[in-house]
Amino acid sequence: MAPPYAKEREIAELAVQRATILTRRVFHNTSKGTLSKDDSSPVTIADFGAQALINHALRKNFPNDEIVAEEEASALRANKQLSQEIWSQVKIARLKDQHAEAVLGGPVEDEEQMLAAIDAGHGKGGDRGRIWTVDPIDGTKGYLRGGQYAVCLALIVDGYVKVGVLGCPNLPVDNDAPLSAVLEIPIRNSGDTGVLFAATKGLGAISRPLNGNLGQDDGNLRLDNSQTISMRPVRDIAEASFCESVEPGHSSQREQALIAERLGIIKPSVRMDSQAKYGSIARGAGDLYLRLPVRADYQEKIWDHAAGDLIVREAGGEVTDVDGKRLDFGRGRTLADNKGVIAAPKDIHEQVLLATKEVLES
Repeated sequence: MAPPYAKEREIAELAVQRATILTRRVFHNTSKGTLSKDDSSPVTIADFGAQALINHALRKNFPNDEIVAEEEASALRANKQLSQEIWSQVKIARLKDQHAEAVLGGPVEDEEQMLAAIDAGHGKGGDRGRIWTVDPIDGTKGYLRGGQYAVCLALIVDGYVKVGVLGCPNLPVDNDAPLSAVLEIPIRNSGDTGVLFAATKGLGAISRPLNGNLGQDDGNLRLDNSQTISMRPVRDIAEASFCESVEPGHSSQREQALIAERLGIIKPSVRMDSQAKYGSIARGAGDLYLRLPVRADYQEKIWDHAAGDLIVREAGGEVTDVDGKRLDFGRGRTLADNKGVIAAPKDIHEQVLLATKEVLES
């Protein structure tokens, strides 16, 4: 008997794998076709292309499921040249394994189908039914800077995350590699970078190489390379390492420094973009991830946390907001009932939460 959500997990891994073929190719281009959205955040050719590839696979395999995704195609319909540039990338992004490509439902057939796939992510979310949430490139600023980013996909059922997958092309394959900001700029075609994290509720979390060396093994899938991952035990919290967002507009770095000081943590924080932070602490490369609210009215997006939340939990960690509440993915497109994020090993999470409350209330 197949484990729960086996097909969903297979499709999610394959879809993320295929999307990273495109994001890696564009990553090494001088021009990434950057636009600015209404909130002034950047979006690239790779954001649109990766979302088209993932949504296409989801629509082919789960046509009745809702999709909540970050991007929409109106800007492309108004800019034919940019749309064609994205299509030029989408149409060649394929897995070399023909069976795996067929399992996904085959390639996107034409430019109009690509635009329709992008626009399929307009779902409203909620606490009923099956909802996929997609962040085609989490950490776009890191992507543009040559740093860390993640391709993120999660399945939410009745408000709870059941499957989560993160593709992190610029993280080291080695699960024992220490958390370090110096890993921000990878070596082109290096087989040492590119890792996929995945989890199914109740079945633990794994990592495996993305195997995406450009022009070599790009698109080959080797599920037998999967390794079970777990958060490392923290015997002395003063020796813990924590990671935080690069952008000060995403999290209060000043208050995070005060929390580290209160906990007696002596290592400097490692700043990196995207849900690569969740994957890093889930496999024991780091210990804590803090994301503190910078505005009282700010609401986190579900696609920025759903996959990472499950992967850390299945690796033995705890994830809450700054009030100690679990992240609620059943409130629509945002985490409307939560403020901030604290992710840590279960045995020290309460200690980190207490220190956070003390700093925020002081």
